[in-house]
Amino acid sequence: MTENSPLSSIFYTLRPAEVLGLLETGPDGLTDAEAAARLGRYGPNELAQAHKISPLVIFFRQFASLLMLILIAAIAISLISGEVLDAVVILAILLACVILGFIQEYRAEKAAAALAKMAAPTAVVIREGREQAIPSREVTPGDLLVLHTGDRVAADARLLETVNLKADEALLTGESIPVEKHADALSPADAPISDRTGMVFGGTVVTYGRGRAVATAAGMSTEFGRIAQMLAEVEVEKTPLERRMATIGRVLAAICLSVALGAMLLGILRGEELWPMIIWGVSLAVAAVPEALPAVVTGALAIGTTRMARRHAIVKRLPAVETMGCTTVICTDKTGTLTKNEMTVRRLLVDGKLVEVTGSGYDPEGEFLTDGQGGAFTGDHVVLQQAAWVALLCNDASLGEDAGVWQVQGDPTEGALLVLGRKAGLDRADLLEKYPRVAEIPFSSERKRMSTIHQGPEGLLMLLKGAPESLLPWCARILTGQGEKSLDGAEKETITQAAEAMAAQALRVLGLAYRQLAAMPELAPRSEEQDLVWVGLVGMIDPARPEAETAVRRCHAAGIRVIMVTGDHPDTARAIAEDLGILPREKGAKGVLTGQEVNAKDDAALLAALDEVTVFARVSPEHKLRLVRLLKGRGEVVAMTGDGVNDAPALKKADIGVAMGITGTEVTKETAAMILADDNFATLVAAVEEGRAIFDNIKKYLIYLLSCNFSEILTLTIAIVLGLPLPLVALQILWVNLITDGLPALALGVDPKAPDIMQRPPRSSREGVFTRSVTVLLIVISLHLTLILLPLFAYYVIYNPHRLASPAQALIQAQTMVFITLVLAEMVNAFNCRSDLHSLFTVGFFRNRFLVASVLLSLGIMVAVIQWQPLAALFHTRSLGLMDWLVAAGLSLTIFPVVEFTKWLLRRRAPALGPGSGPDL
Repeated sequence: MTENSPLSSIFYTLRPAEVLGLLETGPDGLTDAEAAARLGRYGPNELAQAHKISPLVIFFRQFASLLMLILIAAIAISLISGEVLDAVVILAILLACVILGFIQEYRAEKAAAALAKMAAPTAVVIREGREQAIPSREVTPGDLLVLHTGDRVAADARLLETVNLKADEALLTGESIPVEKHADALSPADAPISDRTGMVFGGTVVTYGRGRAVATAAGMSTEFGRIAQMLAEVEVEKTPLERRMATIGRVLAAICLSVALGAMLLGILRGEELWPMIIWGVSLAVAAVPEALPAVVTGALAIGTTRMARRHAIVKRLPAVETMGCTTVICTDKTGTLTKNEMTVRRLLVDGKLVEVTGSGYDPEGEFLTDGQGGAFTGDHVVLQQAAWVALLCNDASLGEDAGVWQVQGDPTEGALLVLGRKAGLDRADLLEKYPRVAEIPFSSERKRMSTIHQGPEGLLMLLKGAPESLLPWCARILTGQGEKSLDGAEKETITQAAEAMAAQALRVLGLAYRQLAAMPELAPRSEEQDLVWVGLVGMIDPARPEAETAVRRCHAAGIRVIMVTGDHPDTARAIAEDLGILPREKGAKGVLTGQEVNAKDDAALLAALDEVTVFARVSPEHKLRLVRLLKGRGEVVAMTGDGVNDAPALKKADIGVAMGITGTEVTKETAAMILADDNFATLVAAVEEGRAIFDNIKKYLIYLLSCNFSEILTLTIAIVLGLPLPLVALQILWVNLITDGLPALALGVDPKAPDIMQRPPRSSREGVFTRSVTVLLIVISLHLTLILLPLFAYYVIYNPHRLASPAQALIQAQTMVFITLVLAEMVNAFNCRSDLHSLFTVGFFRNRFLVASVLLSLGIMVAVIQWQPLAALFHTRSLGLMDWLVAAGLSLTIFPVVEFTKWLLRRRAPALGPGSGPDL
């Protein structure tokens, strides 16, 4: 699409007349013919649709990984060798993985469509001197837009005239309070979007007042379009788990298949029959390849996803759960994430006393405290009551409860005043009945105050609220506990200093005043808004979530750094960050960087600043994206939270994007890998915990499965090299594979979390599954099993009392002993593998009830395979006597003390080994 306006990036630096001249339009707007011509030249006012990928392509793309190809080969090999049951099991695993992958990727393709829905469906424009409603896609640069309260702006536009105009730009900037707009406002060329008060932007909403503006950019040239372009250019990267599993699959496949092929060739060279050895080698290959790896990984992630859903987190991409486990940095938005996105009165200055107001958000429950002492300043204090009275009546918002949730309709600032009145025990409906409004002087940016006139039993009353500097000069008296008294210059200075102190704490400050009137005025503000009675100061802020401080503290304890990235004012951001512990108070302003300061730094300087700065304020989407890229570039695993459209590109670029479920837009929800249904930052801590547990469980599974597989391969290969018969027949190999890769392996994938899991530092993104402790255990377990199985087989082959009378039966008994001893040892080993460092006595024998049940079930099946004649004939086994069972059980139990001793040695050397000492797999 062509650029919709070549000057779209500088219109906010020009005066309205200059903009009209450059766009060649006037007070009557464009002619219909000119509008049509421009629409043809610049294209429709809509976001470009990304190239859609066919669902069929997405489906078949799931088969592209090497592990999937190995599974397909395993199915074919199993069918060739006649093992239909194995083929069916592997096929079920493959289809489950493919379906899950398809669902995840198909959802990701819908992000651009969600962004397009944010555009206004219609717009009111002036063409040929007439107001007319047109589809928003037909708005073109030069069109005159007519804006009213509640309208969604159709395109980026320079304001020409305004009447008390405010716009909610949170979707673009993260600014929690609607922005006041002014037609004559000029901004410097490098001003962030939140400071371009002479502009309105497509997709934002007019919350108050009215105005006219000339469209300067449409479609992909708007700020929304720019974000859509950024979103399209950001590629979704594989998670650390996906990268590791791909590498593990390739390496294990190469090792196992090579060994299986080598063993098969050795058998053929030794004189074994060709076709039986091919079948045997194929069976060994199927047993060696960890075809259950995708199932266990998927199962562990699915269990984590279910747990997260119970804790109000919806996971869209399964690997994202594990990624949270190795997160080192969380870049979090402020508004609606760390805060409630509900303005709340925190402080009052009335009757010379500073009053703390408890409670948070729109829930009208709270107390009034002075000097930290509850009850010292009750809600029925005469001046406090008067302040609440003014706050309720000089107000256009409404407060209501819906399904147990308190909500405000209207301006958030006025909503906070309504809640204040309710906390003081007043009811607005009752007050309005007693003091109905008969007139008003609306808020204006010039006056910076609002006045309402009410008819009461005492006569006419004028109530006022506004900026302290706009009210205080017109006040002649002040209300105290003893009644009204004269207000002198010294007291005014004290009030001014108190207002400045509140503002320095990032509070939004309003003054309250009133005046009795003798008769209905002509509503001329300068003549009637004077000789006022000062009531007090109100300081409010969008408060931090009560649980956010605990969540931040838990992140720090887990070694995770929290960085606030917001479009809000730096003072507001700093105050919230200090309250939550994100920014140490001793750092103050040094720990905060604005978007303009970010622009002034090159990448090296910004990286250096990242070591000290934990708050970024007044930032744009480009800034957020740049921060994520820099953090990832130095090896951090980055989680990014957000709710607005402006967060979407950074969410997509981050290792894990987390969207807000309540306040989040559809764009962020579709882009993110995880959605917090309750918008609760504390839920991220639960996600970290689950992610760490999932990685632990995958590691347990790999130790278990690979130690079993390696011992099988070593035993069978060395037996061939030594000239011994085959210790296991093909069907026994496949059965051992099915038993070990089945229920016990899946039970390890859902093992309970370790108690110290949130006291560990994050794993390095370079740390692989095969840490040194894992590698040592794999070697020890594989060698030990081989060293008990080979001598056992040799003994039963050479010294079996039946060998002379029936050599075939003797071989079957020897193979049966290897078969049952191997399975029993692997069942014992399943408990060993519940931790790669901690003793089983510490971890607990019976904490994993699924593992206990799966081992008992597997043992029951094995007894039937050995002792029940129909199954014994099928699996080429023979019944064993009591002494044989005791020998097999005794040998299998030896793996337990060997592994416990190995873990003890590893624990003693653990500080020297450290995390990340294994190869990058």
